[in-house]
Amino acid sequence: MTSSLISSRNAPLKATEQNAKASADFAAKLAETQALLRRAAAEFTPVTQASSLGAEDVVITHLINSLQLDIPVFVLETGALHTETLALLERTQAHSRAPIVVYRPVQESVIQFVRDQGQDAMYKSIDQRKACCGVRKMAPLARALTGQRAWITGLRQEQSTARAEVPLLDTSEEATKGLAKFNPLAKWTWGDVWHYIAENKVDYNPLHDQFFPSIGCAPCTRAISLGEEFRAGRWWWEDEAAKECGLHVKA
Repeated sequence: MTSSLISSRNAPLKATEQNAKASADFAAKLAETQALLRRAAAEFTPVTQASSLGAEDVVITHLINSLQLDIPVFVLETGALHTETLALLERTQAHSRAPIVVYRPVQESVIQFVRDQGQDAMYKSIDQRKACCGVRKMAPLARALTGQRAWITGLRQEQSTARAEVPLLDTSEEATKGLAKFNPLAKWTWGDVWHYIAENKVDYNPLHDQFFPSIGCAPCTRAISLGEEFRAGRWWWEDEAAKECGLHVKA
């Protein structure tokens, strides 16, 4: 990320200008990704894409639409997203061929959590932060995945050490949950992601222009500084090993 954070002296560069740099084998990676998405649509119905509306996810949604695949997309609207993310959600709903389904937490559960723990509970302990994620993300995720045979995510091996072994197709939970997970960008670099966005003029979250490589809920996301790790802006007050909300953590 170090080189990607360089800005011009006059004005900050856009994320596409900062980051777009395709790998030498990008064409092969793209073909592999397209083939994997076609396979998901053909062999794993019903299948859905989980989108956080981050850079990786807008690429996948664009691919689903351009390939005219019958794969719906779901977004977890936690009630704590940035206004920029909510605006992108509206634009995506307006222009996507694939249906965009929004799942929200149960309002009574959110109110009860805030009443009992406070709105800043996530800063008090990892357990309380994960409890907040449970109410706002995990419970809606369970509803989103009910009845699905597979789901598609934007996980990449480059994102963190915890994700370094992410496979293109993860079938490790098929026996226990009846659910496969496709990670079609697993081998892509950050430069590959932004090359695709730039080449295809994909709409993206403007927070990426402000050095937010990974974007979650507003209280739990900040911009990163020169030299920081990719996910340093997520739950920055916690130990690096704890930085997962549970969406991609196996029991």
